Amino acid sequence: MFYLFVIEDGVKPVHLPQVETPLLEKLQDVPSLLWLAPSLGIGPQQGLELICLLGALLSLGAVLLSGLRDSLVYLCLWALYLSLYTVGGDFLHSEWDSLLLEAGFLAFLVAPCGLLRSFSAPHDSVTFWLTRWLLFRLVLCTGVSKLASGDPCWWDLTALSRHYDTQASPTPLAWYAHQLPDWLSRLGAVCVLAVEIAVPLLMFFIPVRGLRINAFSILVVLQLCNILLGGCSLFNLLTIALAFSLLDDEVFDCSPVSKKKAKTKTWGQFLVSSLTFLFKLSVHLLVIFSAVKFFKLEIHWEKKIVTSKPTFSRESFNDFVSQIQVPSIWIGVLSLTWEVVAALLKCLYVRGILGKLWALLQWATFTAATVGVFTLSLVPYTALAGMSSSKILPEVREAYEAVEKFHLVSSYGIQHRMIPPAGRPEIVIEGSMDKKTWTELSFMYKPGSMSGFPAVLGPHEPRLDWLLWEAARAKHDQSPWFAGLIQRLLEGKQDVLSLLQVDEAQYPFSSKPPAFIRAKVYHYHFTHAPEDGTEALAWWKRQYVTEFFPTVHLGDPALDELLSEAGLKEEFLVQPVSDTPLSQALSVVQGQAKGLSGHVLTSSLFASVASILLIKALFSRTRSTKSTKPRPAASEQKSKKSRDHTEPSEKSRSASSRGGKKENSEERKLDSDKSPRKRK
Repeated sequence: MFYLFVIEDGVKPVHLPQVETPLLEKLQDVPSLLWLAPSLGIGPQQGLELICLLGALLSLGAVLLSGLRDSLVYLCLWALYLSLYTVGGDFLHSEWDSLLLEAGFLAFLVAPCGLLRSFSAPHDSVTFWLTRWLLFRLVLCTGVSKLASGDPCWWDLTALSRHYDTQASPTPLAWYAHQLPDWLSRLGAVCVLAVEIAVPLLMFFIPVRGLRINAFSILVVLQLCNILLGGCSLFNLLTIALAFSLLDDEVFDCSPVSKKKAKTKTWGQFLVSSLTFLFKLSVHLLVIFSAVKFFKLEIHWEKKIVTSKPTFSRESFNDFVSQIQVPSIWIGVLSLTWEVVAALLKCLYVRGILGKLWALLQWATFTAATVGVFTLSLVPYTALAGMSSSKILPEVREAYEAVEKFHLVSSYGIQHRMIPPAGRPEIVIEGSMDKKTWTELSFMYKPGSMSGFPAVLGPHEPRLDWLLWEAARAKHDQSPWFAGLIQRLLEGKQDVLSLLQVDEAQYPFSSKPPAFIRAKVYHYHFTHAPEDGTEALAWWKRQYVTEFFPTVHLGDPALDELLSEAGLKEEFLVQPVSDTPLSQALSVVQGQAKGLSGHVLTSSLFASVASILLIKALFSRTRSTKSTKPRPAASEQKSKKSRDHTEPSEKSRSASSRGGKKENSEERKLDSDKSPRKRK
């Protein structure tokens, strides 16, 4: 639904600058495939629709067809999303958009190229290591930013109790979590900080398989909790996908263990496994000890509670972050060196001289690419609050600035949002026909009515609702796109109205757009469950805070001035409609998608893909079961064949013997008739 923001009748239409320069220079300035739209006979808006459609089809094909899981396909997907991100402005500049771009580029490096090979290569472990490094930076920086930003809610450990109703899209389960006792929410905040800071430092790169598997389980549990309480966002799904880099192929091996492998361990193997177990136990105990010591966890058996309080200051924490900066980088260097050397040794075991040379050439190429991406990632990694980037070489910084617009690597944790202690700020837009009676404009996903059921989004991301949630924390002049939204609501543009409500019956001005519009800010809070155990009458309660946007109407000089200040006034020029076959086909596809809400469309797509994959898995399992059906032994088949051959011979022999006996009897009868005694 992103293209509804930037189409001709959207909130902020996209218009590429009219410059007479070569295509390569245009792509260097603005890396977007929209520059090719005029060559296809379509405008920028339909170019965006085409990019979205191609990306959806390629993604669907890569999920369903193994032949499309190719590096070139992932390169195309990365280029398509980069094209949207470059022109998306405020609508595509969230942290998970940057994460998707970096993960998409890594998919291009990790996936095999079908034109060159269709099997694994020795260098695969080198490029795949980058996904674990990305996961390390993502999780660690997310955890460090919570405390390094100075957010008071994380320092007094009340973040979770306030996060339940102030997050982007709280679910109904978040309301029930809000009813938990305060000490339990504080303990949960300690667990979150321990998982996001201690676990990546102590478990991600230590060459002990069990630690990485446990780290994977811990991360997945944390993300599943976030999904249950705050919706299934792209950030959670990407984090879970990246967490699979902590596992190896043996985890997914479901074949039964042979008797040879299940034999008794030797003393040496038993000693190694015992030491490994003790080491894993010590690491887990170290994580628990750190949480107990630095957050002063104490159990009060009489009150049946666990108290917690940070025992360190913000200055000491910043010193700790500065101290772990260089060691964490060296941990990454040593881990990458291990993978590079191991891949080199694998290349030496490839058969044939030409095979070795080809494997070494690929190893050198992809190792150079991996080292380059790792080096570039050090610049945003050290940009986190509390870290010093003065030790980064100037050449590395210049290289990063040269490719920064392509978002090969990104920083995480920089955009940490302070949890508002006063409640969840929400913008409530009101419309009126006479400037006396005002009616609220309800949205499909964000809180509005006090009794409104918290939305369950599934994998859908309502961009407009989340942008309004972010804009409510500041003034409207810091969100210049908001004036464009008000303009489109006053004009009654259907494409923008579908971002609010797909069902026209839920929109109070579906027959005629409002003559006046204004916006206010309220603080929303989850209600508390009644003490008598009865059911709560409402999910939310709210208090009026201030005016967010003044009362305006079409042609209002104040609105025109706001549009001009935001640079939106000249962008509402209507572009000529193209009549090419491609343009007509895109119009048909867009018409078919109208009337469908975002969460219904994405949930249906996910359910369809999951059903197809399940059917394919069941079919392949049935086919493999038939192919692996036990056959009789060769000796049994040979004896059976010999019996089959001997039985007919015995039957023919018996038949011939019976025939011979009959012939002999007839001959004796004739001889007796010819004897002299008979003739007499």
